[in-house]
Amino acid sequence: MKVLILGGTTEASALASALAERSIPAEFSYAGRVAAPREQPIPTRVGGIGGAAGLARYLRAGGFSHLVDATHPFARQMSLNAVAAARDSGVHLIALTRPPWTPEPGDNWAHAADIPAAVEALAGPAQRVMLAIGRMHLDAFLGQPQHHYLLRLVDQPDAQPPLPRHTVTVDRGPFTVANDRVLLRDHRIERVVCKNAGGSGAASKIVAARELGIPVLMIDRPELPARREAHRIDAVLDWLAHDTDLGV
Repeated sequence: MKVLILGGTTEASALASALAERSIPAEFSYAGRVAAPREQPIPTRVGGIGGAAGLARYLRAGGFSHLVDATHPFARQMSLNAVAAARDSGVHLIALTRPPWTPEPGDNWAHAADIPAAVEALAGPAQRVMLAIGRMHLDAFLGQPQHHYLLRLVDQPDAQPPLPRHTVTVDRGPFTVANDRVLLRDHRIERVVCKNAGGSGAASKIVAARELGIPVLMIDRPELPARREAHRIDAVLDWLAHDTDLGV
């Protein structure tokens, strides 16, 4: 058995530690989009791998038997590559993913199917908006330049964000409800825009928005092909232990 983890999430790091503790041969792969990736207890590679075809070659050349897609729920292309590469290389695949958030009493959510739909939904008078979507799609919100955007980023940006009115805060989760409540109040936020990443590490802004009566524009997860999924580390470990009965 040899496992390749496509990582970058908290869950991916937790799985790497669990495999190391059990002396299960494994490797961790970062896409390379974070300036200072977290150190892992198993061999680690950083950078692109050449799409689905490149990943399939890497799996075969490395003698991997199992592939765990523990990337962000919105890393659609990477997840598509994982499905295709596992199929083409004959490697067993599972996705370690967080269950999506669902609205609770007191929430005031609107939904957007994707980033363009979220941009369109922000049409209207200027507001102070917390844009908690990472740095990759900030350009899209130039379509609504009237707002003042609070940008929470993992790393200090190399260049000035493109939005004409913005404030940057650099922080890495997990976050707390108390701190996010202060953040929303201090910046007088009137709307939160975020991706439905799920899990507990980034849920605090949703809870804080609920407590403060701030509406949330929730960007729904992209659709992906059918694949085996797990929401817990122990479920992945159980899958690894019984893979001969599960098929590819």
